[in-house]
Amino acid sequence: MKALKASLESGRFDPAYLFHGRDDFLKEEKVRAIVERTTDPSTRDFNLEMLRGGECDVAALSSALEALPMLAERRVVILRDPAGLKKAARDRLQQYLERPAADLLLVLVVPAGTKPDAAQLKACTGVEFKALGEDDLQKWIAHQADTACGTSIEPAAAALLAEYGGNDLALLAGELRKLSAFTDGAPIDRAAVEAVTGVRPGHTMGDLLDRAAARETTAAIALVEEVLAQPKVSAVVLVMALAAQTLAIGWGVAARARGLSASRLESEFFGLLKEAGNVYTGRPWGEAVKCWARSVSKWSAADIDRALPHLLAADRALKDTKVSSEGQIVTSLLLAITPVASTRRAA
Repeated sequence: MKALKASLESGRFDPAYLFHGRDDFLKEEKVRAIVERTTDPSTRDFNLEMLRGGECDVAALSSALEALPMLAERRVVILRDPAGLKKAARDRLQQYLERPAADLLLVLVVPAGTKPDAAQLKACTGVEFKALGEDDLQKWIAHQADTACGTSIEPAAAALLAEYGGNDLALLAGELRKLSAFTDGAPIDRAAVEAVTGVRPGHTMGDLLDRAAARETTAAIALVEEVLAQPKVSAVVLVMALAAQTLAIGWGVAARARGLSASRLESEFFGLLKEAGNVYTGRPWGEAVKCWARSVSKWSAADIDRALPHLLAADRALKDTKVSSEGQIVTSLLLAITPVASTRRAA
């Protein structure tokens, strides 16, 4: 990514790039930046070609790769979803990548969730677009507010907006445009975010997860319907986050039993997340590990063992449209895995 940014500044590019990873919004952002940096608006129609793998046969691909620049130093070809190419076209692409033209810049854009072709990745300059972490996401929000909206956003407002939209950069970009219009170009503060998005501090998915981890069942249940009404939140993703949290706390309980000090829990949780890879925590990792570390003492190994079958049952129930509403399923799950104090004493 650093090398790509340097190329955008200098104008010197490698012959072929392969964009892959989880964040499609950032991929398209960089595609636009490459097009703007490498083609002149007056001749762009002649020197830019946009292709899609599933709609591109070998003749169309060959024509795009063999055409000469017109009144320019190079042409640019953007090929989205190269995995959609049929065999003949894939073979033609690989043949080209082995001897790329000096006057053509080729960018292959692999959609999120699709594994890049190993041979293509080897032949291209690969750029992985990972989902932004907590700090990088807030920096992106601040940068987007400045460059795309011509305004600024206070750190507390950026943090609340990040919690509201998560890693959905398209959603966040849209909300920033609304916020800029709402404040009429003035700096965006937390009150503006609350007014435009409807999200309130203490009423987010992260807050619900905090309550569940702390075994504050009544407080967690009170947030269910409001959290499920927020964008990009469903009962499925909420159960996924609860499952990840429960397993992580269970890992922490076992680690403490082995003698791990409480002061090391946060760093060990970070290591666990990095090792596990694609884990949905429902909020930034920093917030998640802090919550898990302070909640370990409130759970036992038996509590974790009892919770896991209920999480599995909730996941299955959500796939059956004939059962209760999503809110009812999540509420029942919370009652099962984080029973209120009086129920636990009675048990």
